[in-house]
Amino acid sequence: MHRRTFLWGASAASAGALAWPVSAQPVPAEALEMPPLLDATATGRLDLIAQHGATRFGPGAAETMTAGFNQGYLGPTIRMRNGPLAVEVKNALNEVVNVHWHGMLVPGVHDGPHSPIAPGESWTPQMEVSQSPATLWYHSHVHGRTAPHVYWGLAGALQITDGRDDQRGLPATYGVDDLMLAIQDRRFDADGRMTYAPMMTDVLNGFHGDRILINGQSGRVAVVPPGIVRLRLLNASNARIYTLSFSDRRPMRLVATDSGFVGRPEDMNFLRLAPGERAEVLVDFSDGQPTVLQNTRGVTMVVLRFAPDSRLPVRITAQPEALDEDSVLPASGPVRTRRIGLNMGGDSTGIVQNAAMGGHGAHGGHGGHGGMTGAGVNDFGINGRPFDMGRIDWSATLGTRERWIIGGGGTVAHPFHVHGCRFRVLGEGGGAAPSPQNRGWKDVVLVAGETEIEMDFLHGAD
Repeated sequence: MHRRTFLWGASAASAGALAWPVSAQPVPAEALEMPPLLDATATGRLDLIAQHGATRFGPGAAETMTAGFNQGYLGPTIRMRNGPLAVEVKNALNEVVNVHWHGMLVPGVHDGPHSPIAPGESWTPQMEVSQSPATLWYHSHVHGRTAPHVYWGLAGALQITDGRDDQRGLPATYGVDDLMLAIQDRRFDADGRMTYAPMMTDVLNGFHGDRILINGQSGRVAVVPPGIVRLRLLNASNARIYTLSFSDRRPMRLVATDSGFVGRPEDMNFLRLAPGERAEVLVDFSDGQPTVLQNTRGVTMVVLRFAPDSRLPVRITAQPEALDEDSVLPASGPVRTRRIGLNMGGDSTGIVQNAAMGGHGAHGGHGGHGGMTGAGVNDFGINGRPFDMGRIDWSATLGTRERWIIGGGGTVAHPFHVHGCRFRVLGEGGGAAPSPQNRGWKDVVLVAGETEIEMDFLHGAD
């Protein structure tokens, strides 16, 4: 296939392996690599190029035609501070792309869905960053093409810092005791090529892979110092919801959720992470013993093996008891309440139609090269209406507070994301108190049953 005629290389081949059982994998010798660090904290300048790539996902695997930012698959970890940010994004692909700064509090004109970048063109927004330190991410967000774009590699991590992590007692040496871990599940054929060909079950339930990649790598080991290590976890999968825990049941101390630090860190033995969600946890490896981070939702799968190495420097030996963030919204005046019904298909109020696309919102398919044609597809929507880039259903006034009660998805759990603001969760599951992982600042919440959120609109997001 000629590189210039390549779109996204989706193959119709089916997956060639079952999920990895935890006990069946030998410890590989190759250490996990971090994404390259693109540090814009001093320059206030950010340059990205969406480009083609050819990637081998493991020894002996055939090449897969992929895409990425500044490299062949995925993108660098971007680090930035508050203040002016000059951005240039070039599109070297032969398809329209854009960049959504997922979790950034920026106007719509500076965000991806409203700013398409044609092949061979560039996008140069002059942005202003103004928000709390957090682990965010960025990805192409073209309507109807988000799922295949992210699947083939147009995504990366983004960190906003204020330079005060040492004062907080948090690990902060990138790639040593501060690890950025993008978790993805992908399907592969018998030759080791990554494949993407959504079937009807994928349209209804979301596209799930049979193998887990970390930072685009398969079967690697995270080599860590025998002390406190910070794991920045990003669920960059299309649809898979993870329940993460360590095989030896060692605790994880939650220090940050999607959009900022938690006031009081909390130890937990498992962490649920839906697509688009992020969490920062501290893990104590001072016992020097190897362990396995695993997914126990559904079939148990290896996520990442950890191997402490006494030759690595230990900077942090104590866990913080409190951090300088408060996830409680300050007192406010009148609050407007809205009810949001998710039309998710299946046993909810979605309608099955015939269409030449497949998809699970942004998480299942929406067509793509090698995707579905003429198959049944659910008519997903909100309050009975499908999404339309040219229509606005309601507006919120700058400086006001709103409470949203989200439900109607039936038995289909689905992540719910709001652009341009962060929120707190008031209740989930139809009235239960928020789980520990939902008590901090959020911009994504997994809706299973009725979920209630509240937010202040403090940033223009037209």
